[in-house]
Amino acid sequence: MKIASFKAAGTASYGIVTDAGVIDAGKRLRAHPTLKALLTSGSLDQLKKLLDERPDHALRDVELLPTVPDPDKIFCIGVNYATHLAESGHPTPPHPMIFTRFANSQVGAGQPMIRPLESERFDYEGEMAVIIGKAGRRIPREAALGHVAGYACYNDGSIRDWQRHTSQFAPGKNFVGTGGFGPWMVTTDELTDISQQHIATRLNGVEVQAAPISDLVFDVATLIAYCSTFTELVPGDVIVTGTTGGVGAYRTPPLWMKEGDVVEVEISGIGVLRNPVKDETAASATRAA
Repeated sequence: MKIASFKAAGTASYGIVTDAGVIDAGKRLRAHPTLKALLTSGSLDQLKKLLDERPDHALRDVELLPTVPDPDKIFCIGVNYATHLAESGHPTPPHPMIFTRFANSQVGAGQPMIRPLESERFDYEGEMAVIIGKAGRRIPREAALGHVAGYACYNDGSIRDWQRHTSQFAPGKNFVGTGGFGPWMVTTDELTDISQQHIATRLNGVEVQAAPISDLVFDVATLIAYCSTFTELVPGDVIVTGTTGGVGAYRTPPLWMKEGDVVEVEISGIGVLRNPVKDETAASATRAA
């Protein structure tokens, strides 16, 4: 199943995306008003009972939200493809390199990724996101994939100069509205071996990144085992697994995203996350303050 979070007529919900439209699960499963709530209840299979129902919305009529709008935790993995290690000059790390994102740094498919007033060095990072469906602590690697609800596309938009202020990445990864997440989650029954999929990023229609998921340095099971050692993973948590070579920062000259650009992240078997790029304005920054 493809499961998306969205707004329709101003009301936030979630549901199943089909060829005919969107089946509103939040309206039908009142005890589980959000995707995170459904995952927390362990009731993901309830959605299968809705598959034959008539869609409530055309996909074009809903505003897609980040696939999980309200995750408890978002873990991002740095330099986790061999091609990105090579272009960045990093040695292969002995353990996953982890930083965190905040929920308000994310936007859904179709929504603008915002280049902030403080920088012009706004870079794309096409990635795959893992959505946790089952809680666990110290999860053995061999059991880790049983804790996954599904997978989605992610654009870990990075403000490079702020990322490099110190050795800690968080400032450059958490400007509001800089990360795209979506367009939906595809459940694991449709992606039984995620390593067989392929990821690509396009900027204004030109491919700038491409790699098989099998090129991950630390695979999904290893990341889940590692993260669950130092914290409990809970339903709705997100692990963003890293980007491939080809990022804008290591091109000559550097390739930064700017207002009017359109960036796409595509993963085979999942879909395309497409976002326009928009500059933050002084007026919008004042309103936010």
